[in-house]
Amino acid sequence: MSDEIKKWKVLGSEYLFRRPWLTVRRDRVELPNGIVHPEYYVLEYPTWVNVIAITEEGQFVMVRQYRHGLGEVSTELCAGVAEKGEEPIEAARRELMEETGFGGGDWTLNMVISGNTSTTDNLTYSFIARGVKKLSGQHLDATEDIQVLLMSEQEVYDLLLADEMKQSLMAAPLWKYFALK
Repeated sequence: MSDEIKKWKVLGSEYLFRRPWLTVRRDRVELPNGIVHPEYYVLEYPTWVNVIAITEEGQFVMVRQYRHGLGEVSTELCAGVAEKGEEPIEAARRELMEETGFGGGDWTLNMVISGNTSTTDNLTYSFIARGVKKLSGQHLDATEDIQVLLMSEQEVYDLLLADEMKQSLMAAPLWKYFALK
């Protein structure tokens, strides 16, 4: 008996729901042991991005907005979706400028993570942008209501310690940032 983990064989797929921000696919899969799972659901999303943006003065550029899923106003990193054909770094730069008016600085990839490897097919690219500056006002979509906050490093760290940041795709990159600091 081999200890090697093998991929599942897809016997068939059917799209149940297709929208710009959410696609639901039902797969019929066969596991390596021969068992057939007739209904395995996968949520298809575009590539997501987020940014740990830090000003020249060492302030973290954060956003506050209402999140309907939890029914709460949340303090978060600037984040968004990569457009079709757009590189993650370009999407992150664009989102930071649109949501906060901040830009420039030195950018590095912090991590690439999945919200749920079991049921989603996309990845989130998290960047650190050091030395960003206020370059313009916000350029929000009609459905966005975003407040920009400048927070100290200690305030961001305290936000994490108090479990105030519920978005795991934002908390994980911040924890990594603080762990490596």
